[in-house]
Amino acid sequence: MNTTISERYHRQVILPKFGEKGQQKLSQAKVLVIGAGGLGCPALQYLAAAGIGHIGIVDDDIVSLSDLHRQILYTVNDIGLPKAIKAAAMLQSRNPEIKIVAYPERFTSKNALTIINDYEIVIDATDNFASRYMINDACVLLDRPLIYGAVSQYEGQVAVFNYQKNETGEKVNYRDLFPQPPGENEILNCAEAGVLGVLTGIIGTMQANEVIKLVTGIGEPLINRLLTYNGLNNQIYELNLPARPGTHLLIPASKEDFKMTDYISLCRGQWQNEIDHAVFDKLLIRGNINVIDVREMNESPDIDEFPNYRIPFDQLQENLSAIQADTVVTICQSGKRSLQAAKQLAAIFGTSKSVYSLRGGILEWKRQHAKQLV
Repeated sequence: MNTTISERYHRQVILPKFGEKGQQKLSQAKVLVIGAGGLGCPALQYLAAAGIGHIGIVDDDIVSLSDLHRQILYTVNDIGLPKAIKAAAMLQSRNPEIKIVAYPERFTSKNALTIINDYEIVIDATDNFASRYMINDACVLLDRPLIYGAVSQYEGQVAVFNYQKNETGEKVNYRDLFPQPPGENEILNCAEAGVLGVLTGIIGTMQANEVIKLVTGIGEPLINRLLTYNGLNNQIYELNLPARPGTHLLIPASKEDFKMTDYISLCRGQWQNEIDHAVFDKLLIRGNINVIDVREMNESPDIDEFPNYRIPFDQLQENLSAIQADTVVTICQSGKRSLQAAKQLAAIFGTSKSVYSLRGGILEWKRQHAKQLV
């Protein structure tokens, strides 16, 4: 290590269990930061300052005035400029010894695998569910550790996903925490709910800290653990995250399937395969159909008008083998649970099965049939 570099990193090199070996590991690391906004700015600054040897920055956005209260890598003179390019230039000027690559383009299922493939660790610093699920699935397919971070109003979260602590350990991913995207308008994003600027700095630097721990092997990274921080009272609590059975079935089975997945539509609630009682009756007559009743076992009314399987919603993953027909219709009391079940099954089976939900549920179906008998 030359004199200039040694002086730059001296304060961390002298740390117990860190040393020059730790610094050397950082200099050889390749880290991709997706999002150069509220979380990405602090994470990038500390990764560059720490000496991460190769940093990638993905962001297709430009700097705006409303960004500046939390994205302190930029100034008013940068308004209108591409974030990825401006961030790369700023960081390079602060640490010319490292390599920084800017990707001023939208991160999509078409280019995600190609970009991530050049890096060893990925930081998710995005602010929307479509990107989070896409990044997670890409990291699982490419077997890359994922440093997750999220903020809203006064609270933030950090976790390390898709990392095996030891030979007997399990890899937990984002879908083990949130198997399916929330419905449209169920959860507000930062632009709608607001966020305390300093909170993004706290969570973003926590993400950078997790990267440094993973690379150097020091400390205890948040592997399979979710840390939640409340900025109003400084309370921190952790949740251990187990791998859920069947979660891997929600992730595209291959790189080709991943590239064909429309994550934006998936997270906008644009899944439209609801059918009414008339279409359902036609499907019953046609045959080769599995009707899955996702209500609990004690719910009434009973259904004896057509063959069906009673598989409660929370047991679907354990009973996928019972679903054999090419056409599947999920039903429940009112149609709400069945819609979620249908979305889940559609994600699992892909194009191999046609999956529908009965709009209005069994109560509406029985009401319509009662009217026909009058």
